[in-house]
Amino acid sequence: GGQSDEVAGEFWSEGTLGDIENRAASSCAHIYGKNKVWAESFTVAGRDFARYPYEMKQRGDRFFTEGINATLLSVNIHQPYDDRFPGINAPFGSEFNRHNTWYGHLGMFVDYLKRCNIMLQRGDYVADVAYFIGEDAPKMTGAIDPPLPKGYSFDYINGEVLLKYASVHDGYLTLKGGMKYRVLVLPDLKTMRPEILEKLKSFVNDGLIVMGDAPSKSPSLKNYPESDRHVASMAAEMWGDVSSPVRKYGKGTIYNRSYSLESLLLENGILPDMKTNLEDPVLFIHRHRPDGEIYFVSNQSASPISISPEFRTKDMQPELWNPLTGEIRYLPEYTYTEKGTSVNLQLDKNESVFVVFRNSGKQFHEGKNYPVSSESQEITGSWKVHFKSMDGTVEKDVDMDSLRSWTESEDEDIRYFSGTAVYKTVFRMEDMKSDFYYLDLGNVMVMAKVKLNGQYIGGVWTSPFRLPVTGMLKEGENTLEIEVVNNWVNRIIGDLNKPSDQRTTWANVITWKPESTLQKSGLLGPVKLTGVSGLHYIK
Repeated sequence: GGQSDEVAGEFWSEGTLGDIENRAASSCAHIYGKNKVWAESFTVAGRDFARYPYEMKQRGDRFFTEGINATLLSVNIHQPYDDRFPGINAPFGSEFNRHNTWYGHLGMFVDYLKRCNIMLQRGDYVADVAYFIGEDAPKMTGAIDPPLPKGYSFDYINGEVLLKYASVHDGYLTLKGGMKYRVLVLPDLKTMRPEILEKLKSFVNDGLIVMGDAPSKSPSLKNYPESDRHVASMAAEMWGDVSSPVRKYGKGTIYNRSYSLESLLLENGILPDMKTNLEDPVLFIHRHRPDGEIYFVSNQSASPISISPEFRTKDMQPELWNPLTGEIRYLPEYTYTEKGTSVNLQLDKNESVFVVFRNSGKQFHEGKNYPVSSESQEITGSWKVHFKSMDGTVEKDVDMDSLRSWTESEDEDIRYFSGTAVYKTVFRMEDMKSDFYYLDLGNVMVMAKVKLNGQYIGGVWTSPFRLPVTGMLKEGENTLEIEVVNNWVNRIIGDLNKPSDQRTTWANVITWKPESTLQKSGLLGPVKLTGVSGLHYIK
């Protein structure tokens, strides 16, 4: 990675594949001074045509917190046929291609990825600890040993960077590319090349904090056996009495591996960058800019959460930047503490937000950090629904007296439908009292675009399935139109239950069976309007 113009990792949407590549890739970019970190993203296997962006989000957000900031979708396969649907497929990769049912709605997911990418390319990554990966081989990545306490960030670092591009200033291990670390952690190895140890000796002498045990020999046969004697001699000078867990050396300090890393950090005034409760299912990444601080905070659980993280920054107004909708608003419910700023947050299941600290010239201490309903109206009654499949074999109008999955229909064209359905209804809104209004679709399988009174207001594909409608909602009669797409799975299963000469779907890879379970589809609701007050939007 140090030899390449750009660095990349990889991750899969499911399982553990990719769990080690991305931290190694982002660490490489950070220590060599490269801003962009690509990843082959959302690779999968099996369950052809079943996936959709909501299923991908949690893993994607996880790797954003590990330093990925440039998304490469896997995979867009060329579709040479205009009359074969779903068409060409591979046994790996999500179906990001023109014959997928939700391809026309993909833009709203891509908008989310682009907003995250551009924010995470701003400023400089903030980390407190560098883990030296050592010089044993083979080596694909480092070890987080001892484990890093929650609330801190780290990078792996290698011998070349320590030798060529590192120095110590004001107690920080400072790299030529701009990264700074307060602590260098050595691997659990007894070997170290003399030139690395000499460099380490100068770092500690200049004020660096190092955690690790003394090496006893070189991993190389260069200048053997003198190299081993030289390593042992320098180690004895630096570590001294190995029974002591802490030793001052020059301006710096060496802690052996029996010491608690958390205690080391706190005793040296290195507080958590984002402190939360241990049980809070959140991950984060921090980028620093001269004019402020950017934190990306991700709820990695499938349940809504309320948290009050304490950020290691002070004297700036916190703001919430929503990468789903592009909304920006002030967060007035915050408290300055001795250690930073505590901010109240509510995150829906798998929701992620940017918390931005900057001096915007305005201060808000009253109001809400998140929408709290002050009035609510469910949109009930009948819906007119127009179904149209991508291949043109199904097109019909249906009246629905309530919202339910298409798979519950007695009409086989609807039960096995794959494609686009447009829901239309008219509702009345009376006595509007709130400052802001949201349209909440409840649940959608799998993506939807929304028009209110003929005006496109946005799309939904993940929790919360909610869009701001302030200024577009009016008192009296309103017209609502919701365009919903699902996957190819149900149509494929329906065709597998027909004689081969009556099937209209075709793909070179199909793993479904006639008895496979259908996937819930459509607008599931409940659809409601909620009024909220106390939010302070930034225009």
